Amino acid sequence: MGIFDVFRRDAAPVEVRAMSEALLPPDRSSAAYVGTTDALSLAMVYRAINIHVISAKQMPLHVYRDDVEITTPSFIKQPNLLSNRSAFIEQCIVSLATNGNAFWEITRDAAGRVVNLTVLNPNEVGIKSNTAGQVTKYLYQDRELKPSMVKHLSLLRVPGQDRGLSPIAAAQKELRGAIDVRDYSANWFSKGGVPNGVLKSDQVLSPDQAIAAKNAWNSTAGASQGVAVLGNGLSYNPISLSPNDAQFIETQNFTVTQVARLFGVPASLMLAGVEGTSMTYTNVEQDWIAYVRFSLMSYLVEIEDAFSDLLPRGQRAKFNIDALLRSDTLSRYQAHQIALAAGFMTVDEIRKLENLPANGVTPNV
Repeated sequence: MGIFDVFRRDAAPVEVRAMSEALLPPDRSSAAYVGTTDALSLAMVYRAINIHVISAKQMPLHVYRDDVEITTPSFIKQPNLLSNRSAFIEQCIVSLATNGNAFWEITRDAAGRVVNLTVLNPNEVGIKSNTAGQVTKYLYQDRELKPSMVKHLSLLRVPGQDRGLSPIAAAQKELRGAIDVRDYSANWFSKGGVPNGVLKSDQVLSPDQAIAAKNAWNSTAGASQGVAVLGNGLSYNPISLSPNDAQFIETQNFTVTQVARLFGVPASLMLAGVEGTSMTYTNVEQDWIAYVRFSLMSYLVEIEDAFSDLLPRGQRAKFNIDALLRSDTLSRYQAHQIALAAGFMTVDEIRKLENLPANGVTPNV
């Protein structure tokens, strides 16, 4: 029996239903704005953003001059003196994913060197520009900050707009629809008008008899208070809903796919299957590589560029994405063997990639 079969009217026999207030589909005429809190209340949105965060946090950040790695400055090792680098990167990714913007307040010493970076709440940052479109100042919590004191990162720049566009702002209707479906599904049992069962009779019952039968049932077996006694040819048939009917499985799976597409996260990382596809080790690995190149890099490049702008001329900050895309042990060792045979890598370079000491001797702990 489907979830809508219980509403079908039959000429006979008489059915007594304990119907609650009907649950109506949500009104789509004036959908409310979906804010950060609303969006993150969706499990799939939280999961998608968390994947970006986890991926970025586990990658080392190095500094190069003319493609040669140099000592990493302290403000990149620990951008904020009150927290660690992972927390700083996490705040940047979440700001970009939810707001489309991230703002760093820059603190310098007397010599003009960067000593501290603070991620500001992007929802509280105001931007003032002149007629030429140049930023003249930033406003934050009753403070005015000069452009030289703020680093502004944007996820998607729209010409003519001061602020970047986030996935949440770009897909308001889709996210509102996902929230409505979730709430509709969650309220189905409490407000959906679905009875626990049906009392049937092979006799004609008057309205008073029907009400009396319902009250008698609810006061005994209906309330789990004892053995039910039925008369007047009454019989009880419980109503059960299948998991698909109760949880709107197909609709929820479609919503997960939409959110995964919106944030550029493969379905395999969202722990969701795509109908008509079979996931193997090879295509999952290709999904992850595509994810890093065409989704995660939009966040990482913004952070790399922002750090690079704060470094002396000629130096550049760069994430080591190889740390995220490490293949299985056999594939790595085969690649190392090819590199050695071709002569474009040395044993010490390979040992460094495997986090081993270059001289081949395990250091004392």
